[in-house]
Amino acid sequence: MTELVLKKMNKNNQPKYRAHAIALYSGGLDSILAILLMLRQNIKVTALYFVHYFGKVADPKNPDKSTPYNIAQKFGFKLEVVHLGQKFIDIVLEPQYGRGAHMNPCVDCKIMMLREAKTYMEEIGADFVITGEVIGQRPFSQLKNQMNLVLRKSGLNDKLLRPLCAKHLPPTEPELNGLVDREQLLDIKGRGRKQQIRLAGEFGLTDFPTPAGGCLLTDKGFSNRLKDLIEYHRNFTPNDIELLKIGRHFRIDNQTRIIVGRNEKENLILQKLAQPHHFLCDAPDIASPLSVLIGPASETNFNTVAGLTIRYSSARNKAAIKVVISLNGNLVRELTVAPASSFDYNLKAII
Repeated sequence: MTELVLKKMNKNNQPKYRAHAIALYSGGLDSILAILLMLRQNIKVTALYFVHYFGKVADPKNPDKSTPYNIAQKFGFKLEVVHLGQKFIDIVLEPQYGRGAHMNPCVDCKIMMLREAKTYMEEIGADFVITGEVIGQRPFSQLKNQMNLVLRKSGLNDKLLRPLCAKHLPPTEPELNGLVDREQLLDIKGRGRKQQIRLAGEFGLTDFPTPAGGCLLTDKGFSNRLKDLIEYHRNFTPNDIELLKIGRHFRIDNQTRIIVGRNEKENLILQKLAQPHHFLCDAPDIASPLSVLIGPASETNFNTVAGLTIRYSSARNKAAIKVVISLNGNLVRELTVAPASSFDYNLKAII
């Protein structure tokens, strides 16, 4: 059942909807189902797909049927992409309501997105906001007391509807004024997924992503790198965040870190992301990673980055190999070094 929007035409042959809802759309199954429940009631939906520097951004040209863009096209709802920019970096640095298991400020994040949705709703004259939240599904941000906190701090009050668990919550304004039929809303609760999977089948939703999520702040390895960056370089840039996503990372001292590419694809990305003040190191005569040295130009640092480059090259068992170090396209140093070990330079690996 892919044609869910029951369009009633007025005299101008334009669809007439019962109401207009703004949806927080993560691309995951729960947010999709919340939207489809509204479409089934002939409610127009505009979905806000929020992106930030710590996420995996969907590609609108990706042929995968489960991408947010393709799901929106299939079921006939509008998709708007909203980049949270520096505002999101600010709450990562100083979350008011704490973090989850790693660096994820989920409560602050949800409040921010709902405030953005509220502003958008008021600007375009929509009626209410929906989310795909389920009570008890996530241990940090979807406990009932946290959901109530988010509701209060968002400023939406009774204009926030959570269709999947609505029957466990007080009726909202769109239910009370007849825009939404409460009897068609659900009473899902807890971490199980059986009801969602069954409902997806009813809607003809066969392509949807797994619930792993796309926020790198929930990833332990990435969070460790981010903690290190914040500790030594708090005024970081979006480019610094992109560098955290690839390679092996080593902290040398409070001014110096090294990133070593793990394959040809990462070498190319590192080359693209390297800034004019970053030193690049590789071994031109062998299969070698590209390494980025971020820190002072010292002989110790040059020897360290050279040794690490050989350590992860095809010549890791050789006695000594030639490497070259460049800055902004200009040769800085040519060295012949042996592969490094973590004991050689007292390296702090944050791989």
